[in-house]
Amino acid sequence: MILCIETATTVCSVALCHNDNVLDIQESSKEKSHASLLTVFIDDILKKNNTRAFDLDAVAVSKGPGSYTGLRIGVSTAKGIAYAAGTPLIAVSTTELMFYGGRTLGDYDYYCPMIDARRFEVYTAVYDKEGNELEDIRAEIVTENSYRDILDKGKTLFFGDGAAKCSKIINHPSAFFNDSFQISSRYMCNPASNALKNKLFEDVAYFEPFYLKDFIATIPRKNILGRNK
Repeated sequence: MILCIETATTVCSVALCHNDNVLDIQESSKEKSHASLLTVFIDDILKKNNTRAFDLDAVAVSKGPGSYTGLRIGVSTAKGIAYAAGTPLIAVSTTELMFYGGRTLGDYDYYCPMIDARRFEVYTAVYDKEGNELEDIRAEIVTENSYRDILDKGKTLFFGDGAAKCSKIINHPSAFFNDSFQISSRYMCNPASNALKNKLFEDVAYFEPFYLKDFIATIPRKNILGRNK
């Protein structure tokens, strides 16, 4: 069995998988809930399924890109469990697990998962229908000419919480959009199982999230006394 942890966006999601099948799942889309809910979800799922961390074949975690805080919480929790239980750690690209979710939305030639990176940027990649990554994961400011080469070749689904801003910019008959797609640890089951079969494990001591962009702390507009700076 594989414990799958997804915290790259506002969704906090934990699933227990076995042989590509989801045995149990708990998740919440409440913002800023990762710190309070993640360990509760993990504990509940393991207890409900009479499973201990020592019984797991692996712990899988969404490695990014995504929210700096969410990724840090998810990865540190996954590493802690893997280290304490002596269980292999598997890292799954957030855009890859989104691809597996995107396939449930319909049959397209290409899939372009999009994670909102604030302002006018998205974290994105492009996959064909077999799951081959055609364009590297990157942070992109989308323009009307973005993805023109792919769109000229076939139907392309843009999906995820970053797709809404793109639907107002990209105008092409082969472009389809779904901004209601919700990321979930259930979509990690397939790639995590493949990684387990091929023993593609991370070094628990040195593994770090794939932030893609450096974290930039903002300066608060008010001081601790509530006065404007």
